[in-house]
Amino acid sequence: MSAVVAVIDDLREESDELDELVGELDDPGWRGPTPADRWTVAHQIAHLSWTDEVALLAATEPDRFGDEVAKALAAPEAFVDEAADALVAAHAPDALLARWREGRARLDKVLRDAPAGTRIPWYGPPMSVASMATARLMETWAHGQDIADALGVTRTPTARLRHVARIGVRARNYAYAVRGITAPEEEFRVELRTADGEMIAYGPEGAAQRITGPLLDFCLLVTQRAHRSDLAVTAEGRDADQWLGIAQAFAGPPGPGRLPRAERETR
Repeated sequence: MSAVVAVIDDLREESDELDELVGELDDPGWRGPTPADRWTVAHQIAHLSWTDEVALLAATEPDRFGDEVAKALAAPEAFVDEAADALVAAHAPDALLARWREGRARLDKVLRDAPAGTRIPWYGPPMSVASMATARLMETWAHGQDIADALGVTRTPTARLRHVARIGVRARNYAYAVRGITAPEEEFRVELRTADGEMIAYGPEGAAQRITGPLLDFCLLVTQRAHRSDLAVTAEGRDADQWLGIAQAFAGPPGPGRLPRAERETR
């Protein structure tokens, strides 16, 4: 099995797992709030549906996708929320679920059928098929975490988190760039422990700037699904410490992140 097919398979599994979580929800469940400000469970699925459809457009009709980029540039802080709001307003939960299922199935086929070397335009630099699938997996996992938190469900970490961590590490310089900060020239060492004790490492062993911690916690940090103070991710070195405060695996403007647990519980 090729590496590209493997990550597309993992994207499908991640989506199917989330589908099981929301597939039997009643209407009040769909309307329930999630940790994202103003977003219900329905908004989370609407966002995933919209992003899958935009990715499909980018892969099949790049000229039309350019119109989507123009919309994003015109309203960088609002276009994501507006797209989710529009889908939630237009669809009952069962129709929204069906739309998400159809869209992700179509994207799955397009990614599998793409010729070797395909580059897909996106909101940043063009992406390979593997990178697009990885980005979709990262978003599916992150928004799935919002839904799991809203429903009080604890998900079992899977090996698919490796993809989330990898994109988080690779997006290091992007996190600096979207904040107008010059990224350090030195590579960082990132060492992450899986739930079964395996070590996953990125960067040179002898790097002075080091990040260590559980794989799950690192993924929660780079997707901004938990506050750094609530996670067991540590930094050695000033630059590494700065990065942990701004890390983001997703494209777009810096997110507001999550408040520390103690502060949330007092509100």
